[in-house]
Amino acid sequence: MGTTYDLDRQYVFHSWSAQAALKPLVIESAQGSYITDGDGNRLLDLSSQLVNTNIGHQHPKVVAAIKAQADLLCTVAPQHANAARSEAARLIIERAPENMAKVFFTNAGAEAVEYAVRMAKLHTGRNKVLSTYRSYHGGTNTAVNLTGDPRRWANDLGTTGTVHFFGPFLYRSVFHASTEEEECQRALEHLEQVIGFEGPQTIAAIILETIPGTAGIMPPPPGYLAGVRALCDKYGIIYIADEVMAGFGRTGAWFAFDHYGVQPDLITFAKGVNSGYVPLGGVIISQQIVDTFADRVFPGGLTYSGHPLACAAAVATLTAMAEEGIVENAAQIGETVIGPGLRELAERHPIIGEVRGLGVFWALDLVTDRATKEPLAPYGGTSPAMGELVGALKANGVLPFTNYHRLHFVPPCTITADEAREGLAAVDKALASIGHHYVGG
Repeated sequence: MGTTYDLDRQYVFHSWSAQAALKPLVIESAQGSYITDGDGNRLLDLSSQLVNTNIGHQHPKVVAAIKAQADLLCTVAPQHANAARSEAARLIIERAPENMAKVFFTNAGAEAVEYAVRMAKLHTGRNKVLSTYRSYHGGTNTAVNLTGDPRRWANDLGTTGTVHFFGPFLYRSVFHASTEEEECQRALEHLEQVIGFEGPQTIAAIILETIPGTAGIMPPPPGYLAGVRALCDKYGIIYIADEVMAGFGRTGAWFAFDHYGVQPDLITFAKGVNSGYVPLGGVIISQQIVDTFADRVFPGGLTYSGHPLACAAAVATLTAMAEEGIVENAAQIGETVIGPGLRELAERHPIIGEVRGLGVFWALDLVTDRATKEPLAPYGGTSPAMGELVGALKANGVLPFTNYHRLHFVPPCTITADEAREGLAAVDKALASIGHHYVGG
């Protein structure tokens, strides 16, 4: 029998990858904010894996809850009620806006998007869904066609009803804006024009990552989400908030839209709801859409909808987050340590074009020239500089999250101030090692 690595390379087919060139990192174990690799190296997990271990690795209360549920009831068909699912739904609704009524559980975020879109189309009787170019909504058919980033291209079937538009992003503004106010106003004008040209009566929903995650962690300017809400109300369009990555503490609030004072009609979630200890996602559904299916059959379902092991993990996660002040910790660490620390790095490393984020949800936009904002790697690709950066970070004891020309700083919501400073120090050293790739003045 071979090693873990050898068996992986022989038998496992990896996602989003050309298989021949892969050299996956072996992870043997994890605890808190750290993982241990196959060579025994302890690395600070500044990726939260795929930005999902919000409660950290191996939280004892969540592990205990999974064990207890396994002893009681491992699995059950979704047509039956079970205690773990009922309580998980109650806790989620308790944290959701007042207009939310029920939860439909899925296995992951992409499925949540699939079902939210289906609900919106059936509720409105319309077929089109609008989404932004800088976005990621999942890898299943509808979700990947809604996605704006290059992972869509190879899967893009020109799916009927999928329409993309430009969201606000002042640093790389397509609207020639110079202030957040201009960016917000022009982005909303652009969206209303798209709605007009597509035909409002054909549009079922607008889906937005409240704060786009993998696409660059770009908090929307003040007033933008309220403007989208107003456009949805004006034209009878359903507003779907994709909170798969940004939800459940990641931004220092239970939901990222809490920062902006808006109420969506549908909310998709996954990842942080139970830190991915057992796969779980879902759709939080407003009362008006629940009412649509009061006497009308909803044509959808999943064998593992509300799986008891996953829901028990969610109950334990949400309870621990509340009892231990984990959401508040994410907000405080972001405001007092990570944000100031990353901005201080930007003062000393010109290769950092912009720092963006809040809570434990941050990105460094890396450039070769601050004046031209030329990215350190091409859109949809990588570069030798980014490869060197990843190597330097691992050598300095950090497991990083990078995407194209960006380095994301996305540790667990449980990270301590000292651990965050350790991560900042490692990023500082790694950026210094690639400083020669900067060619600007």
